[in-house]
Amino acid sequence: MDALLTLIGVALILLGLIAAIIPALPAIPILFAGIWLIAGVDHYGHVGLWGLLGIASIGIAGLAVDLVAGALGAKRVGASPRAVAGTLVGTFVGLFFGLPGLLVGPFAGAVLGELLSGTSVLRSTQVGVGAWLGLLFGTLAKLVASVTMLTLFGALWWWNGSR
Repeated sequence: MDALLTLIGVALILLGLIAAIIPALPAIPILFAGIWLIAGVDHYGHVGLWGLLGIASIGIAGLAVDLVAGALGAKRVGASPRAVAGTLVGTFVGLFFGLPGLLVGPFAGAVLGELLSGTSVLRSTQVGVGAWLGLLFGTLAKLVASVTMLTLFGALWWWNGSR
């Protein structure tokens, strides 16, 4: 049974790493679930409570950046509050349309929000590009957080196993 649970944990970690390159997918919770499962199967011998809390704190920071990055990207280029809200709504709605929705949703939401604020099409497009670049930054932050979580898990496993 331990081998099966460990295999499930490894599968969750791999799935989390793959999901880390797709915008707005919950890669970090999936990855953390795999790490926690493997630590639990080991009865927390190699990675204990403090190690898991450290890994979780990295994950929480990465998740927070990923969730707000599109809106921050729009805000960075001087977007109106409607465009920032549109970016958030577009990201959420895009989740239901797979990868194309995740790529188009934040851009479309920012453009629509900015157009509703009365700005030009050109300016609205600039805001949309800013939102999209923010989303790209969020995905990069999610990937960095995921790799950092996995690296810390591996280091703790090795460190506590070599004693």
